[in-house]
Amino acid sequence: MSWQAYVDQSLVGTTNLDKAAIFNSEGNSVWATTAGFTVSPQEMAAVVAAYKDPGTDGVKKVQSEGLHIGGERFVVIKADERSVYGKKGREGVVIVKTTQALLVTHYPETVQPGVAANTVEQLADYLIGVGY
Repeated sequence: MSWQAYVDQSLVGTTNLDKAAIFNSEGNSVWATTAGFTVSPQEMAAVVAAYKDPGTDGVKKVQSEGLHIGGERFVVIKADERSVYGKKGREGVVIVKTTQALLVTHYPETVQPGVAANTVEQLADYLIGVGY
């Protein structure tokens, strides 16, 4: 399956997400994206930095400063070595790191955060299982 098919079918195709992109793990190469979903190089640099930040007393910098994705600011509610979750009102972002990829997704206010997160985490588990 192509990377675009993962975006179109496994992520957005579930209707649990309305926008998605797959980047390499360094965040500097877009493998696939939803039309019109643009994550700037600066935004991706901040995502990569969030994963590299060990945190102080269990809190990463991104958790106190927030994160911008697609030009919008999100309050980060979870940030660990695998996942970063952000919210803006009732919509949000779910970002999950696999061995070789970063799944950057957005869910609309009509979708429950846990449902969106579960969709992305399941694809990440699959990709990790097949070496990505």
